[in-house]
Amino acid sequence: MSQIHVRGVPGDVAPFVLLPGDPNRARHIAQTYLEGVREYTSHRQLLGFTGTYQGVPVSVQTTGMGCPSAAIVAEELARLGARTLIRVGTLGGATPSVAPGDLVIATAAVPNDGTTRQLLGGAPYAPAASFEVNEAAVQAARAQGAPHHVGLIMTEDAFYASTPEHARLWAGRGVLGFEMEASAIFLVAAQRGLRAACLTACSNDIGDPQLVPDDVLAAGVDRMVRVALEAIVTLAARESQG
Repeated sequence: MSQIHVRGVPGDVAPFVLLPGDPNRARHIAQTYLEGVREYTSHRQLLGFTGTYQGVPVSVQTTGMGCPSAAIVAEELARLGARTLIRVGTLGGATPSVAPGDLVIATAAVPNDGTTRQLLGGAPYAPAASFEVNEAAVQAARAQGAPHHVGLIMTEDAFYASTPEHARLWAGRGVLGFEMEASAIFLVAAQRGLRAACLTACSNDIGDPQLVPDDVLAAGVDRMVRVALEAIVTLAARESQG
């Protein structure tokens, strides 16, 4: 049975799914890195593709911007057979120590958003990534020599509400950067028994309103996607070994 928003049926979606927010990035990832790609949905521009990477079936599914859309997509992917969700997107750095293009691998997300609050009925909660997925991602980042940081991020709703003062305050509490989807993806994955992770490339420092140059960000996105895909290969190999 097709889902309401992700217009796929069981069998369309691979167990491993990359989740970019941007449909153009989803198409780019599918066409650049995967083999035997086919598009299984374009409804609402939530583009979805399935192919293989080094023989491992992988899907790339657009989430759209923000937690409401990401939570819908994560829920429907769970119903379509996804087992591991890896967000691949961008984040604003909370501190200059996270350089433009650097990879940030989130251990957990401070849920400064309305979607997780509604899903939890306001209960306190710490949306966290799956350790084994993060472990594989860190190993891949080290093997590729990709500049990376591992730690806490914050998920927010209002893109233009962040200020340098807000960023530095939360940097002092261990937050590496800000993005808009991870907390909902982590929560829905936990509720549905899935694994989840969030890999992001730093697109700017919150104190600087300009994004980094296109070539710097493109290189960071390329490293991020390659790390995510190599992590998937590692996880798939572990599963095949029982």
